[in-house]
Amino acid sequence: MSPPTQLALRVSPNARKSEFVGWTADEKGRPVLLVKLAAPPVDGKANEELVRFLAEELEVPKGSINLLRGAGGRQKMVELPAEAADRLPRQS
Repeated sequence: MSPPTQLALRVSPNARKSEFVGWTADEKGRPVLLVKLAAPPVDGKANEELVRFLAEELEVPKGSINLLRGAGGRQKMVELPAEAADRLPRQS
C-alpha cells in the first residue's frame, strides 16, 4: 500500500456549487488545487463540505481524508489515500 498523498488547496466558500476550478502555484511554485465550496466559512461547514466533496469526487471514504493544516483559512493542506491522487483533475 502506498503512503498517503498531501495536497495543497485554496478554497472559495459560498459558491453556488462545489467544484474543482483548476490549478495554480503557491509562492514557491508548488501546485495548489483551487476548489469552490457550496458552504459558508462558519462553524466548520466549509471544512465539512470540502471533505464531503473530495470523498465523493475522488471515490474514497470521508474518513480517509485528513485536514492537516488550514482549518480556519482558505489555504489548506489535506492528506488523501495515494490511489485518490490519480483521480484528481489533471494539471494543465
